[in-house]
Amino acid sequence: MILTRTAAELAALPRGRRRAVVMTMGALHEGHLSLIRRARELGDQVVVTIFVNPLQFDEQADYDRYPRTLEADLALLEPFGVDAVFAPSEAEMYPAGEPTATVSAGVIGRVLEGAARPGHFDGVVTVVAKLLHLTAPDVAVFGAKDAQQVIAVNALVRDLNFPVEIATAATVRDDDGLARSSRNVFLSPEERHTSLGLSRALFAARDAAEAGQPLPAVIAAGRAILDGDDGIGLDYFAALNPADASELEGDYRGEVVIAVAARVGATRLIDNVTTRIGSPSAEGDWR
Repeated sequence: MILTRTAAELAALPRGRRRAVVMTMGALHEGHLSLIRRARELGDQVVVTIFVNPLQFDEQADYDRYPRTLEADLALLEPFGVDAVFAPSEAEMYPAGEPTATVSAGVIGRVLEGAARPGHFDGVVTVVAKLLHLTAPDVAVFGAKDAQQVIAVNALVRDLNFPVEIATAATVRDDDGLARSSRNVFLSPEERHTSLGLSRALFAARDAAEAGQPLPAVIAAGRAILDGDDGIGLDYFAALNPADASELEGDYRGEVVIAVAARVGATRLIDNVTTRIGSPSAEGDWR
């Protein structure tokens, strides 16, 4: 496994037939490793990027306390057949400081997670665009846990004609249902137990959808769990259109992402499940 720290070192890497890239901010866990396994299935050369991107943090304190564990991350990656790691400094990525030219996530960056964290998705698509340019992958793998991020990245690639395939890997959960996240390390044992309410709410909503309930009843099934827990500071519990992250309601029929964001103690967590409302007819319409 080759460690590169500069764009020049990255560009000098010998290229495989099909390069797969996994973009991370480090503090790696089993969820990241699932992305790497998927990348290994999709390419003969796997490159992992590790960069804590300041542009996507709306609070300086959140950026400052984000765990930086490069040596432990490298040790974790070694047995997984990763060919190269690109771990640039902030000065390498943004040599002039905060960049003048950035990418906008458009309307996707202004709803739900974007509304709760202004500028977050602009920061995400800016760094993804830069890393796609630098790593030049054939395929890039993202985790389904960050559903709105996946939607934004797909829009970036589609609208700006990046020559890359975007693949997603399923959310990895602990046995009790909690989605794996680098932020989980900030949870006390009591807060971690409280956090299980997020996945329970999502599973309740999914069960309601699979039982044939309409969308308002699906959302109500999840909210019933969250509204009764004073330890969860809910930002949103909503149904997203998987094409553009717009919020769905009423008599919608089709595939839907049920997404939640909440604070437990000082830690903000997100999670989601994908399900469908109604069933497709023989003609392909939803009813």
